[in-house]
Amino acid sequence: MTKVLICSYLEPEHVERIRVLDSRLEVIYAPELLPKPRYPADHVGFPLERTPAEQARWEALLAEAEVLFDFDYTGIPALPERAPRVRWIQASSAGIGQFVRRHGYARMNAVFTTASGIHARPLAEFVLMVMLEQVKQASLARKQQQEHLWQRFATEELTHKTLAIVGLGNIGREVARLAKAFEMRVIANKRRLDGQIPESLGVDQLFAWDELYPMLSQADFVCLITPHTPETEGLINHRAFAAMKPGAMLINIARGAVVVEDDLLAALDSGALAHAALDVAAVEPLPPQSPLWAHPKVTIYPHSASTSAFENARLTELFCQNLRRYLNREPLLNRLDLERMY
Repeated sequence: MTKVLICSYLEPEHVERIRVLDSRLEVIYAPELLPKPRYPADHVGFPLERTPAEQARWEALLAEAEVLFDFDYTGIPALPERAPRVRWIQASSAGIGQFVRRHGYARMNAVFTTASGIHARPLAEFVLMVMLEQVKQASLARKQQQEHLWQRFATEELTHKTLAIVGLGNIGREVARLAKAFEMRVIANKRRLDGQIPESLGVDQLFAWDELYPMLSQADFVCLITPHTPETEGLINHRAFAAMKPGAMLINIARGAVVVEDDLLAALDSGALAHAALDVAAVEPLPPQSPLWAHPKVTIYPHSASTSAFENARLTELFCQNLRRYLNREPLLNRLDLERMY
């Protein structure tokens, strides 16, 4: 029997779906030992204090598990020692490379798989929302509503505007698909082109990774979706902002460390950048004293653009696909490359 331990809250119907997948599985789910979710698809939950007996029971379950659904967020530093038999961990997040490296999980004799792809639709909808708000002058409409001012104004359209996607993966392709429905021109870059052509990826033009600045110069909207690696840390800095088309908008659904926030503020203050929609920040939660909070040209989302009421259903589907592969000794989907960190 392959022992599977579910380490974060999951709705009963999804747990049952995993349990009935294969008779070779022993699926353990003890919600009374897990943090309660703060909102749908919350995998961290409210702070939890277990009694000594509950903690001992939880550690005994970890010690016997071969497969983990999600990380144990109640004992992050101790996981390698508490789960010596674990051979595979299915994460609930896509960007786990820095997390795995920071906590030394590479020393575990385990494979890590990400949740890449399951957040594509809500993130793509977020990107379309903030682009539409920008061209339709939503902030001006709200301001006038607060002032009880009925004053007509003209808006623009997304049609024929250029969207640049930095890091074209699963999410980027979904962003491109929705953007094309608005007749936008979509351009993108990738670390490895491998002979791929733009049409096969749903974009109009494909750039090599070292052609970032020429790509940025064409864009009305720049969407960051690249993972946080040593190569991408600080990627969008004053040189990148200088390369951008004047009046462009930045949308960051990647990681906060990809952007140099001081350089971002300078670009906004100078007028070089029209607006920034930020789902992520270099430090999370964003400190109360950060000037980004009150900046009139910034939209802040608290790392929530990816969180959807459908997330756990999609995550369960991915986990079940990978469980079948694991039991049949087939390659797992979304396997984390510990060197590349994605």
